[in-house]
Amino acid sequence: MILKDLLKDICPVCIEGNDCIDITGVNIDSRRIEKGHLFAAIKGTQTDGHRYIGKAIELGAAAILCENMPEQKVEGVTYIKVNSTEEATGMAATAFYGNPTEKFKLVGVTGTNGKTTIATLLYNMFRKLGYKCGLLSTVCNYIEDEAIPASHTTPDPIELNRLLGKMADSGCEYVFMECSSHAIAQKRISGLKFAGGIFTNLTRDHMDYHKTFENYRNAKKEFFDNLPKGAFAITNADDKNGMVMVQNCKADVKTYSTRAMADFKAKILECHFEGMYLEIDGKEVGVQFIGKFNVSNLLAVYGAAIMLKQKAEDILVVMSTLKSVSGRLEPVHSPTGVTAIVDYAHTPDAIENVLKAIHEVMNGKGQIITVCGAGGNRDKGKRPLMAQEAVKQSDKVIITSDNPRFEEPQDIINDMLAGLDKAQMKNVLSIADRKEAIRTAYMLAQKGDVILIAGKGHENYQEIKGVKHHFDDKEVIMEIMNG
Repeated sequence: MILKDLLKDICPVCIEGNDCIDITGVNIDSRRIEKGHLFAAIKGTQTDGHRYIGKAIELGAAAILCENMPEQKVEGVTYIKVNSTEEATGMAATAFYGNPTEKFKLVGVTGTNGKTTIATLLYNMFRKLGYKCGLLSTVCNYIEDEAIPASHTTPDPIELNRLLGKMADSGCEYVFMECSSHAIAQKRISGLKFAGGIFTNLTRDHMDYHKTFENYRNAKKEFFDNLPKGAFAITNADDKNGMVMVQNCKADVKTYSTRAMADFKAKILECHFEGMYLEIDGKEVGVQFIGKFNVSNLLAVYGAAIMLKQKAEDILVVMSTLKSVSGRLEPVHSPTGVTAIVDYAHTPDAIENVLKAIHEVMNGKGQIITVCGAGGNRDKGKRPLMAQEAVKQSDKVIITSDNPRFEEPQDIINDMLAGLDKAQMKNVLSIADRKEAIRTAYMLAQKGDVILIAGKGHENYQEIKGVKHHFDDKEVIMEIMNG
């Protein structure tokens, strides 16, 4: 692709060199540069790409996208100076891969909790409605039936546009995508054309990166600020930040709620561990989900499908067939009458919501034993809050290891226990070995009790000192139950 065509949506500060050269690829990793590539020097959180311009040129880079021009320039290499390489890289990547998001309808989902569930349910729904679809999510990326492992909630702009290009080439008509706060703040979605956006909720998370709640909120809000006229924005009216998200939005704004006046409304008629009967916009439907927060998730799915011109009757028929995403309120039943629930809840709000959902079904019958931990090298401030939420709504709590990463598991556990007083500690155990913690919970449980195993959900590993060891909560509890 000719360089000047690649730069058509970018306003460079200046260009030094020939902008009519042929570009054979775009990359932000100097180690992956090949002859004819454009190397984008991004100032990342770990390292500054400007330090690797020389290495990129040695490997054959034909052009350099940068914020700071190098003092010594190599003859035959074109240098493009921009105000923000993060933003310009996304635009360059989307141009290189043929502007894929102009060839299908792209819907982004952002918020603290519920992104994976909503994006995945929309992908499954629209496939059942007969459309070719793509999915970009925390659990896995999909192009129709082809599964592509996911390393981040939202990939880097090069990988993202490469995947979107493949989706366009495969004939996808709809693509549903999780948009993390990191991806929005780092401009990974720059240059993409969204047909719509969904806001789920906002609670404390990622303070290790954003530093303040206001920065975190503003990263999410930026997504809606940038939605174009002609797109739609669906926001959760039950969340106190729901209307903040869309206050500067140019898109067609719609609301959903389980409590207040809204464009899309629902209420629970009946609730069991196998599912719920709901009333959505005056129509009854049975669904294979539990919990008020899942009612909100389903409402967001319903609203997005309506905004994408699907018929309400068709949406509800398909909704009744949809199943929960792996590791999201996933029940495992034992021969002894104990039920375990595996869930990805790893924030105070998520733990609160999951436990409320379990209480709604149990209705005072049986005990709840919660097993939870917190991730290492992440926001330490949420650790005592997670423990408090677990204790508040459980009969017994076992604090254990999650993904300790480069921290000592016991240090993380101690941070969680620091949020509890002496009275609360009476019903709390701490067991650093996660498998032993789950085994202990099962030994304490009796017929009719529920064990919540929170934090890892779909993950099939435990990250310790930079190494990922195989560990699957669902596998572990099934092995213990059938031991």
